[in-house]
Amino acid sequence: MIEWYKKVVFENYSNFSGRASRSEYWYFTLCNLLIIFSLVIIQVLCQTVFQDNIIGTVFGVLLALCTFAYYLGIIVPTIAVVVRRLHDVNKSGWFYFIALIPLIGGIWLLVLLFTSGDEGENDYGYDPKQNFEEIEAIGKIEA
Repeated sequence: MIEWYKKVVFENYSNFSGRASRSEYWYFTLCNLLIIFSLVIIQVLCQTVFQDNIIGTVFGVLLALCTFAYYLGIIVPTIAVVVRRLHDVNKSGWFYFIALIPLIGGIWLLVLLFTSGDEGENDYGYDPKQNFEEIEAIGKIEA
């Protein structure tokens, strides 16, 4: 899971071309949510433990700033991985704006994100499932 997150954030930070597999997108999303929930939980715990104390206020502000900085830093790779995921189902990255249509747009985008990608090469590049063995090999070497 961490390998996918590192691949999206460090290797493909602002790469809007090519394709992203379902695994790449959903493992990145899962890891991203775990990081965000961890930051929020730590912030709430610090404010609860150090209630009515200047230390609690300082920790709360610092953690809020860290969470906000993380949000800002992760916007570009999040949009990039969604665009690459849409490319995997042979849709333009502009389909991301379909989510702006109330109710139906978000559901349609979610269906596209869950849909299996095209096998073989499509208009946006080679099948990312072919590179899956490379990611597994990296994970085994680091472990």
